[in-house]
Amino acid sequence: MEIAEAREVKQQLSDYARELGERYGAVTPYTADATSSTSSDVDRAPTLALGIAPAADGGYAVAVRYRLGVPSARAVVRKVAAEAGARADVRRTGRIRTLADVRPRPPVVRAQASGETGRVRPLRPGVSIANVAVTAGTLGAFVVEAGSSTPQVLSNWHVLAGSTTAAAGDVVVQPGPADGGQEPRDRVGTLGRLVPLEPGRSNLVDAALAVLDDGIEVDLDHPVGRVTTTAQALGGEAVAKIGRTTALTRGRVTAIELDDVLVGYGDDLGVLGFDGQVEVEPTGTGPFSRGGDSGSLVYREDGVALGLLFAGSETGGSNGAGLTYVNPIDTVLDALGVRLAG
Repeated sequence: MEIAEAREVKQQLSDYARELGERYGAVTPYTADATSSTSSDVDRAPTLALGIAPAADGGYAVAVRYRLGVPSARAVVRKVAAEAGARADVRRTGRIRTLADVRPRPPVVRAQASGETGRVRPLRPGVSIANVAVTAGTLGAFVVEAGSSTPQVLSNWHVLAGSTTAAAGDVVVQPGPADGGQEPRDRVGTLGRLVPLEPGRSNLVDAALAVLDDGIEVDLDHPVGRVTTTAQALGGEAVAKIGRTTALTRGRVTAIELDDVLVGYGDDLGVLGFDGQVEVEPTGTGPFSRGGDSGSLVYREDGVALGLLFAGSETGGSNGAGLTYVNPIDTVLDALGVRLAG
């Protein structure tokens, strides 16, 4: 299928899934448009995400992602997959969670991390960083506001803020507290602009900025060199990222425009829905990402940025090590009003 036809089939399947969910009593209310103050609630099947997947023939198929659940939810998944037939790429993900634990305990033992968990100066992409009240995530990239040359840190909301009570000015440390970072010794800046996450609505990004303290030096380079340009993921791209836990890993974009991706955020926010997401599977023997890699910049092998890593699944992928979920980078940058530094 051409991408336009795949989008049409995706919409038809979405409508069909909603009808089935109402019939089986397996629906959850979400808001159709998180950017509109007048958006209305719609019912969506809670264990089913639909998107667009690259097909072997160079075209596209509908991506059907499910995580099982109660019998009524499983019935919806089976019927949607049967309706899609050969036009669908169907995969089980299991539960999807953010890849940094915002509770006050380490998400990953430091000895199990192959990335940079220690104190690093000058700051550079891929190192451990977090709000002083969070555990540890990844410094994804440096960005600048229009008309400014002063770099700020780009990472996830749940790395640099981490709580609905977080506010601009909260201290950010490098390394993150789970890796021994403390205030004031390891302070590098403060929480700046963020995109609020809202339960009961369809979110688009998990993103925030940190404003650096005076005198904090930065190194803008990624392993591939300086990443200054962006592109929309089209599916099938070979990608890489540098993260706090799994360091440099490589993967492939396996789905784009995924809607109804349900991500666990712990007790503070519960499970949040995301639309328009990008999915990546690992191409090596291990996972593309693990806990602590949240906030990593995902880029093509030619150094063009595609997205901001924020969540991962329990299962899935060609090697069974799980799938990674990524906010489209242009959506992130637009939401924060910045561009990549360089």
